[in-house]
Amino acid sequence: MKIKIAGHLTLSAVSFLLKALQRGLRLPQVLICVGCATSSALAGTNEPRLNLYNWSDYIAKDTIAGFEKQTGIKARYDVYDSADTLQAKLLTGRSGYDVVTPTSNYAGRLRAADIFEPLDHAKLPNLKNLDPQLMKIVAGADPGNRYFVPWAYGTTGLGYNLTKVRQVLGEDVPLDSWDILFKPEYVSKLKSCGVSMLDAPDQLFAAVLHYLGKAPDSTNPEDYRAALKVLKQIRPYITQFNSAGYINDLVGGDICFAFGWSGDVVIAGRRAREAKKEYQIQYFIPRSGAPIWFDVMAIPKDAPHKEAALQWMNYIETPQVHAAITNQVYYPSANLAAKQYLDPLVANDPAIYPRPEMIKKLFLLKPLPPETARLMTRLWTEFKTGF
Repeated sequence: MKIKIAGHLTLSAVSFLLKALQRGLRLPQVLICVGCATSSALAGTNEPRLNLYNWSDYIAKDTIAGFEKQTGIKARYDVYDSADTLQAKLLTGRSGYDVVTPTSNYAGRLRAADIFEPLDHAKLPNLKNLDPQLMKIVAGADPGNRYFVPWAYGTTGLGYNLTKVRQVLGEDVPLDSWDILFKPEYVSKLKSCGVSMLDAPDQLFAAVLHYLGKAPDSTNPEDYRAALKVLKQIRPYITQFNSAGYINDLVGGDICFAFGWSGDVVIAGRRAREAKKEYQIQYFIPRSGAPIWFDVMAIPKDAPHKEAALQWMNYIETPQVHAAITNQVYYPSANLAAKQYLDPLVANDPAIYPRPEMIKKLFLLKPLPPETARLMTRLWTEFKTGF
């Protein structure tokens, strides 16, 4: 007699089947038991899941555990350190991620490419906690706020090992000036103690264009060539291009100057204090203005767990949850209701929450036309390689 069993048995199920037959159980009884075991195993593989993709060093220690406890959804959390890495995964398709966290200008470009799923706001009641003024800024990359929910925002500016830099440049040099980065007479002197540059062409070209008095989101090719001319003059003094490890490099004293993100430099300063370093690390927003950006949560159209993705977004916008993230990573959120739960030292730090008069001088990174983005990429390669 031949018996056909539908599906596939695991090794453990086969082992159970053989042992049961050896012990004298009849085959129908065994198959019932095997069926129960197999169904149980399959149920385990069908448990609610969520796949997350976010920037490194960008979440509180208990954020994921709290979400899993509240929802019963198991979350996998992967990280990246380059917007280009994320963009490549999304444009290739079938990334497997349910929520990704692109920066506003990249997000706007991907939105235009029809990569993201429109959000069901009815399932996101905690959006009521978001700052209407900041959401108007986000709308520059997402008209109508249909696709994105802010994770955090920040500025791009200048990070210093104050002790070393003042030893080299003197006590009276204004550190809140782009001159320190873009004038060779300053940055050349800092090469000896280490100069780090974000591997982020969109951030740097926007800053240089602003420095030259041009529109940070210019589409004029000649403006970008003028920016490249400035950058080539400082290229010999840049000791590394780094978008993640420079935090530890600042803490360890391996670099003394960084073109970096606000929260990263503040994190470095905190770690240096905790390690009782003899030097002070501090972030400065250049007084003439600087890039502001938003990292936003979005759901890819091919996300396998879209309902879980919406639950994650709504959970993050719980005031206590978002406040805990800001207290940990030193990047502010657009969640107004979260401010009451912030550490006062965080809430009152202008490097984290810029003063109103400074916010007026900040400029949002916006999506660039494809031809401008391609030009910027070519010029960036020319800048990095030194040719």
